[in-house]
Amino acid sequence: MQTERAKGIRAALISAFLLGLSPVLGRQAILFGFSPLAVVALRTGFAAILLFLIVALFRRQFLFIYPVGLMGCMLAGIINGFGSIFYYMSLARLPASIGQMLYSLYPFFLALWMLLERQPISRMTLFRITLATVAVILLTSDSANQVDWIGVLMMLTGSLFYALHLPINQRVLYDVPAPTVTLYTLLGMSAVVIPAFIIFDPQLPTFLEVPWWPVLGLTLVTFFARLTLFLGVKHLGGMQTALLGLSELLVAISFSYVLLDESLTPMQWLGAAGLAISLLLVRVDSLQPPARRPKGGWLSWIRPPNSPPDFPWGPRD
Repeated sequence: MQTERAKGIRAALISAFLLGLSPVLGRQAILFGFSPLAVVALRTGFAAILLFLIVALFRRQFLFIYPVGLMGCMLAGIINGFGSIFYYMSLARLPASIGQMLYSLYPFFLALWMLLERQPISRMTLFRITLATVAVILLTSDSANQVDWIGVLMMLTGSLFYALHLPINQRVLYDVPAPTVTLYTLLGMSAVVIPAFIIFDPQLPTFLEVPWWPVLGLTLVTFFARLTLFLGVKHLGGMQTALLGLSELLVAISFSYVLLDESLTPMQWLGAAGLAISLLLVRVDSLQPPARRPKGGWLSWIRPPNSPPDFPWGPRD
């Protein structure tokens, strides 16, 4: 139990660090001349191809997944693909640090989805969500006059979709290894973002016109962040992984200051301190690994073959 807890916490924190680099690298690529659709299509497509090649050449057992699990991964990928489009289109309008602050509201949205999934949320977890939400409000409060509100709505939409894909993947992760879930989720994302790029904005700068290092860095970040994200979800559950994942905001703020010359006001630093307290409270929160295939819920259709169907009142006799 302790080993699973420690493994989940490490994976969630590594994922958060890597995901914290995403808005900085994405914003840098957009400033260099890449369109938002090009950025999301390149980083997702390259990451999916890289993972597929590694699995096909060295770990073919990770290609196996039962049909309904595949449907779940593809559904989660499609949802997160649309969320990624909104995320990177928002980064074209907002500073990376402000955008990531708004995106960090996803645990609030996740709590709503998990209630529909009939998964209990502890009082400490609810307190941490509230504290984190107040922290994000403080982080954005002094920047209201600088914010593009269309960009804000886009980022909140991306956050909503990101939160929705986590409980779907969590259902599949009860029975499927994290690399397998990562692969098919990335393929589902690619099925959305690549056609969107080809249809609406099929323009790419050449290697001679602009630096490509932000896009290549974003590809590696996406590759490793997704693997560790789903490993964290498998051992801690979606909510606890999401709360630990809020540390990505601190990473984004730090690297935005260094690479993009963005800074925070005293009020925003107070919000950052509140967020840090929410993260530190992980030590006293109940971090039990999620139960296998909870009964009922709106995702009860995601289960391996030959397993008893889930009903709101438990399996039928």
